[in-house]
Amino acid sequence: MKHILVPIGTSPDAHQTLQYAIDFATEFSSKIFLMEVFSVSVGAGKGLSNVTEKVAESGIERLKEIIEKVDAKNVDIQIASYNGDIVDGLNDINKELGIDLIIMAPRSNEINEELFLGNTSGRIIKRTNIPTLIVPRGMDYQPFENILTAFKSGILKRKRILNPLIEIKNKFGAKVNLLLVKTPGYTDDDLQINTALMDISSQLTLTEAPTTYLGVLEHMQAQHPDVLCVFRRKRGFFKKLWEKNTIRKSEFSARIPVLVLSVKKD
Repeated sequence: MKHILVPIGTSPDAHQTLQYAIDFATEFSSKIFLMEVFSVSVGAGKGLSNVTEKVAESGIERLKEIIEKVDAKNVDIQIASYNGDIVDGLNDINKELGIDLIIMAPRSNEINEELFLGNTSGRIIKRTNIPTLIVPRGMDYQPFENILTAFKSGILKRKRILNPLIEIKNKFGAKVNLLLVKTPGYTDDDLQINTALMDISSQLTLTEAPTTYLGVLEHMQAQHPDVLCVFRRKRGFFKKLWEKNTIRKSEFSARIPVLVLSVKKD
């Protein structure tokens, strides 16, 4: 896990997410790219030619202020500034550098805040194919010991999808428990679990529920995992939520880190 990207939004607590990423990166000797995205469209007009440059410089200064608030612990932190759409920026940086993991915060931990993922964080989860760790705001880093991996189909398109999970498991000696949630309309093929997934697991539980998330809620309370691992695919864990970028807390929420792996079968 060489390259970790941390997208920075407008939250005043952004340094907390960066600190978590730094603490995580020290375990893997990773390099961190701190990313700010801005959007400037400069039309014809005198004196506007350097607007983009000025906005970029302002963003970079803000990122430097965030870095000053954390304990960098000798982690190599580089700044990446991008003018344009967040998804395009992430994909461009991924093509250039190869991003192994995105670490970001959800929209809010507040009970009275309706959204778990806002428009930007939701688009990152739904419109990119980069493994992502969603970390509750203000959470202190702790090594993972117990990982609950939940899914509604055991079919994997490619074994390498599991690489981030395997790397984390091996680094921390973590126990991986599998939860296959049989939802309405499941097929026998869905019950065939990829051998690579079985090989890294300590326990397999089958349950039935109206949605994968409802099945997960029940077992999270029983197993008390340190992290929830799910798969990013259009008909998977976030199922009907793909039509929009935001995710309401009534649809999904978690008070532990959520590791979202890349696309499985569609």
